[in-house]
This record gives sequence, C-alpha cells and structure tokens, in this order.
Amino acid sequence: MDVIPAIDVLQGNCVRLYQGDYEQSEVFDRDPIATAEKWVEQGATRLHVVDLDGAKSGESVNLPVIQAIAAAVPVPVQVGGGLRDYAGVANLLATGVKQGILGTVAVENPEIVQQLCQEFPGQIIVGIDARNGKVATRGWLETSEVLAVELAQRCAQMGVAGIIYTDIHRDGTLQGPNLPALRELAEAVEVPVIASGGVSSVTDLLSLLALEPLGVSGVIVGRALYTGDVVLKEALQAIGPGRLQDIPLDFDSSALA
Repeated sequence: MDVIPAIDVLQGNCVRLYQGDYEQSEVFDRDPIATAEKWVEQGATRLHVVDLDGAKSGESVNLPVIQAIAAAVPVPVQVGGGLRDYAGVANLLATGVKQGILGTVAVENPEIVQQLCQEFPGQIIVGIDARNGKVATRGWLETSEVLAVELAQRCAQMGVAGIIYTDIHRDGTLQGPNLPALRELAEAVEVPVIASGGVSSVTDLLSLLALEPLGVSGVIVGRALYTGDVVLKEALQAIGPGRLQDIPLDFDSSALA
C-alpha cells in the first residue's frame, strides 16, 4: 500500500486545513518545492498536491508552484484543486504532472470526466470528498445531495484510474480514517481507492491494510507527517508488501466492522 504525502498549497505556502476550513489553516512550510523534495528523500514514491486557492476559485492558481514541484522530483505527482474543465486538466498534464484529480466537475459536469478518461487513460482520478456520506464540492464549501458511493460507481463506469475518498470530518483532525465508509465505498467499485483524512499514527495505517484486498491501494497522509506523529520512513516500512504480521497484538479489529 502506498503512503502518499500531501502538499496543500495556499497562497504559495504549504499548509494544512482543519476539516477543510480555510479560516483554520496552519502554515507548515513556505517552500512547497523543498517540502516535496524532503518527502521524496524520505522514500515517498508518489506525491499528492492540492491547489487550495484553485479549489476555492474554480481555476488553477498555483500552477507555477505545481509545475516546479513536478519538475523537481523524480516521482509521479497527482494534483487536484480547481480542475473544472477540459482545458484546465489538459494544461496541467502538459506540465509533467502525472494525474489530475477532479472533484466538483464529477458532480456538475460528469460528461467532461468521461471525455478526459477517454483522452487521458490512466491519468484521471476523481476525488470524492464526503460530509456525512454526501459529496462536498467547490473546495468543500458546498454539500450536494449526491451520495459518495453512488458517485464512485458512476466514475468507475467512466473509466477513472482511481478514486480518492476523503471524510471531511476526519481531515486534519488526527482522529483516524473512517474505516466503515472506506469499506463501503471500496466494496462498491472495482477501481483502486485511496484513503484520505484523519490518519494520526502508524496504527491507523495498519488498520487500513485490512481493506487492501478490497482495493484500498494507498493512503494520503497530511498533518500527521508535518507534526511528526507519523514518520514517513517508519510508515513505509510498516505497511509495505508482506508486513501484515506487524499489526500490533492489541490492535482492535472490531473498528473495521
């Protein structure tokens, strides 16, 4: 299972939000490029970058920074935030970014998602950000009536390369991932699912291994890496291939039910 460091860019800085609230942002580094290089040096094989300004405005704002990150590291970079039309995604992928992450447009203009999946196979991911099981859009500022599982199934039929599932109430809280919701979504689709939101410890990461056979292929870690609650090298060792035996003996598996 991949451990994917998150780099959220707001006004050129690397920040973390609390439950997606732009008013509760904390700056961790004023050089996102150096941050990207640091995570790769520590073993990251993929990076997750979000243009928070873009997510709010509906168009790429931090594209120069994102392009610089993609050029600076030798690993694939997946990027989301403000990608709401064909041109925006095509421009992003032309910069060297490996995969574009679509969110709002998957709810409001799903035909664009389908077109992009056909023209950029393997490079389109849909990010499903849920609040109480319903999909949030426009930088998490609005909540739709679309159920997360139903959207995941529609996107899988369109041919997306994967789905990133974020539980907004867990994001940035260090309260652990929403395992039941992840299980429900992974069981509903046949494309890779990446977990996001709430990871606070290596134990949280180990709990996700039980969902790997269902298609949960990776986990995005943000605040816990920046606070030091999770050390990337240790996380990579803990949930790499063949490490299921490392689950602590006192781990409560009932949380997965």
